Amino acid sequence: MISDVKKLIELYNFRPLPVENTLFTQSYKSEEGTAIIGLYCNEPYSISLFHKLPVDEIWHFYKGDPLRLILLYPDGSSKDVIMGTDVNKGEIIQFIVPAGVWQAGHMVDGGQYSLYGCTMAPGFTEEMFTGGTIEELLETYPDRQDDIKRYACEPGKTKM
Repeated sequence: MISDVKKLIELYNFRPLPVENTLFTQSYKSEEGTAIIGLYCNEPYSISLFHKLPVDEIWHFYKGDPLRLILLYPDGSSKDVIMGTDVNKGEIIQFIVPAGVWQAGHMVDGGQYSLYGCTMAPGFTEEMFTGGTIEELLETYPDRQDDIKRYACEPGKTKM
């Protein structure tokens, strides 16, 4: 399976996204929108740290092992979304993260890779990204302490 990861990295020319280190490639860009293909894997390590965006982001699951989105809503609530292809386990192939929601993501433990895509309109720019720190997120979401400690941005590294 590791050879599949290497093939995907080479095929799509994945590179690390600044700040959060997600492996990605931009597949579409216009004034109206953007699309990326992303890859979570263990080697090289690829996850998405907590961040929020000022516009909705549509996630699409393509292939591989399930991934988990961790969502922290402005009202203090939270939820996990498992994206994958096994509908019998409640996995979904598409999900919209609303604007202003803190989000983090990773491949479910035990997997080899998760291949997914994200689209946004208007399109993503680096100025849109706001990373969340442990201190900031724990104030509103103390019940998500374990996830926050694992997937928060480092202080001073919250902008691209």
